[in-house]
Amino acid sequence: MPGDDIDRMLVSVLQSRFKSITEEMGLTLLRTTRSPILCEARDFVTGLYDHRGRMLEQTEYIPILAFALQPVCRYIIEYFGDEIYPGDVIMHNDVFTGGNQNADVAVFKPVFHGDELIAWAACKGHQADIGGAVAGGYNPEAREVWQEALRIPPVKIYERGRLRRDVWDLIFANIRFPIVEEDIRAHIGGCVVGERGMKQLAEKYGASVLRRHIEYLFDSTEEMMRREIRKIPDGIYHGESIMYYDGIREGSEFKIKLSVTVKRDSIHFDYSGTDPQTPGFANAPYSSTVSALVLTFLMLVDPNIPHNDGLLRPISISIPEGSFLNARFPAATTFGNTIANPHSDAIFKALSQALPERVTAGWNRMLGCSISGHDPRRGRHWTDILFIALKGGSGATAGVDGYDHIGLINCAGGILAQDYEMFEVYNPLFLLRHEYARDSAGPGEYRGGLGVETEFIIEGEDTTCVTFGDGVDEGAFGLFGGQSGALNRLVLTYPDGRQYIPRSKEIVRSIPRGTHYYQLAGGGGGYGDPARRQRRKVLQELKEGLISPEQARDVYKL
Repeated sequence: MPGDDIDRMLVSVLQSRFKSITEEMGLTLLRTTRSPILCEARDFVTGLYDHRGRMLEQTEYIPILAFALQPVCRYIIEYFGDEIYPGDVIMHNDVFTGGNQNADVAVFKPVFHGDELIAWAACKGHQADIGGAVAGGYNPEAREVWQEALRIPPVKIYERGRLRRDVWDLIFANIRFPIVEEDIRAHIGGCVVGERGMKQLAEKYGASVLRRHIEYLFDSTEEMMRREIRKIPDGIYHGESIMYYDGIREGSEFKIKLSVTVKRDSIHFDYSGTDPQTPGFANAPYSSTVSALVLTFLMLVDPNIPHNDGLLRPISISIPEGSFLNARFPAATTFGNTIANPHSDAIFKALSQALPERVTAGWNRMLGCSISGHDPRRGRHWTDILFIALKGGSGATAGVDGYDHIGLINCAGGILAQDYEMFEVYNPLFLLRHEYARDSAGPGEYRGGLGVETEFIIEGEDTTCVTFGDGVDEGAFGLFGGQSGALNRLVLTYPDGRQYIPRSKEIVRSIPRGTHYYQLAGGGGGYGDPARRQRRKVLQELKEGLISPEQARDVYKL
């Protein structure tokens, strides 16, 4: 029972207000950032944290950032100690001090009530460039972190409200595109919105009242999560999956081994036996791997659980240091966020034994392309990640087909990820076709989500395409008799008619103007025997051209 000084109605009000503040911060970024990676694809997260760095609330506009800020906030508090002042703004991206990906740059602002530090506001987003050897931040040729990015450990870019121009210029002198500087200013603005909201709460209720009710909110959230875990039968569940190709050794494979132990109201994830880190960039830092775990597990529990420190308390995690899910310094790790795809496969396979009606079949894995070059229309350099083309279908689950073109499990967003007209405005690309791909969904009683085909003409000059992904060797897996989704595919057709199929992790340089780009993002895996699918659904999808006559006959037994 709460103490006499706890108002449970106020706890609910505060939780809702924390959420709305993080959403206001997100709207600020959507309206003020300029890179399509941010304002179109929404590759960012906003959050509030208490004076100890514990999560009060987050709004993850992209799922892989679910655990991307709390570890950094705690590290910043430890790093600066008593040298944190009103008006400070701190920047960070370093994966070896809590960051998840070097291109995901965070901005933190401490929130004071009088002289007392009461909270932190933070925004993190994927930047168009972060230095390193290759524009755009993805470098499959990297063998160490310095070849990937400019490392930014905690550094004050504002101190006591004054811009540290020397530090600012040092950072942005090492980043290629001016748009990054502009987008970091937008992140600072988002933090100001968060600071303002928290100050209003402190002024209305007082810092001590806030602290007491926040502790009760954490405890309540913890109990909500424990209640969900108690619904899972006690036991030890095992799952495995494969990440294909490290960008160096053709045919290389890396196994994720997972053991999930459920005991009453707690759950432990153990990755002992997972393969060692790779020599290339296909590794993950610890926080990226934990983000992938959290975002996947949250799909299996009550979606109304608040996103704060309490939800993590019943979850324990063991990831061997030196494995490719927890790489040692100075490993290259830019591919780490994308390892969420095979990682989630292992989690779903393990928990399908305990929660067969909650898990989904496999989601389409990422095959992304970070494309950059010179835009002759404006006489400037440009870059984009082509979110429009990489988002395939989700896996089906009991009673429900997968989502069509929702995207990847680590960065779902669907068709809203890039507006067609803005795609051509931002980029020197002429869009020819973007539509659902026939037979791309994994067949099943409940089919996977459909993938998409995208075609455009490259009208830029001196273009470089960096591929980073998976899913060219194995489609999204099916469950309980369901079948796999279609494989990813990318083909470049040069103006002279030559075709080139890039590997899943490769830098393709000097692509000529007029090159035709084709990409298939595969569908999700199916759930259940396809022969049991309702006949009317098969007939309707055949009529609409979503499946071929051959698949209707041979797979669905129409």
